[in-house]
Amino acid sequence: MSVQNFIPTIWSARLNESLKKNLVYGNVVNTDYEGEIKGQGSTVKINSIGAVTIGNYDKVAGIGNPQELDATQKTLVIDQAKYFNFQVDDVDAAQANVNLLDGGIVEASYGLANVVDQYLAGFYTEVKAENTMGNDATPITPTKDTAYDLLIDLGVMMDENNVPETERFVVVPAWYYGLLLKDARFTKDPNIIRTGYVGDIDGMTVYKSNNVPNTGGAKYKIIAGHKSAISFAGQVDSVEAFRPEKQFSDAIKGLQVFGAKCIKPEALTVLTANKS
Repeated sequence: MSVQNFIPTIWSARLNESLKKNLVYGNVVNTDYEGEIKGQGSTVKINSIGAVTIGNYDKVAGIGNPQELDATQKTLVIDQAKYFNFQVDDVDAAQANVNLLDGGIVEASYGLANVVDQYLAGFYTEVKAENTMGNDATPITPTKDTAYDLLIDLGVMMDENNVPETERFVVVPAWYYGLLLKDARFTKDPNIIRTGYVGDIDGMTVYKSNNVPNTGGAKYKIIAGHKSAISFAGQVDSVEAFRPEKQFSDAIKGLQVFGAKCIKPEALTVLTANKS
């Protein structure tokens, strides 16, 4: 028998965490209606009121009949449901001087958040055509000399659409952020935190994310807009610990339900950019 068979296995007390992307799209949407959801399949009716007409007052003729307000209604549907389900064998748990279940929950929580982040990033498709720069047929290839100016142009589009100056954002991929760093006009924040925040341009909070939608490393959809544009609602519907019938192990399963709706497409702009 080989002596190698007698070499003991040493279990580390330290978990080797997986590499994680910054999750940012959840920071650029609103959760105004989150408290009204009841589970998968539930809906929230969101009413919007049209503009009020302002007329000229005549003290002789008085004022006209009351205007009947125009109201539009949009429906936020909780149509997404994602789960996790993992187990830790009793033998593994006994040999490892670390709480593998806790580590698994941390990884599962991040995994769910990453799915939500990618889901929200996909709402670039709601942007009106007149609020876009470049497209799939003719994407724009930014350089270190033009990357900053292109984001300024997105901000101008929002100005022209009367988008509020506060709570504006733009989400760029890492390579685009690299171009911005080469422009002296961009003042970067040296303390990049897990939210992906990396600075400000023209009143827009700039975020960096590897979840920016793209097609095969090209045609990146860089979204800029206002936090009121997209409403998101989600909740962890259930988390249960159990003992699988056929294994000697502890297991945990969880379910998250969520949905989102673009309420104000006019408050979003998109730049389709190719990596040079």
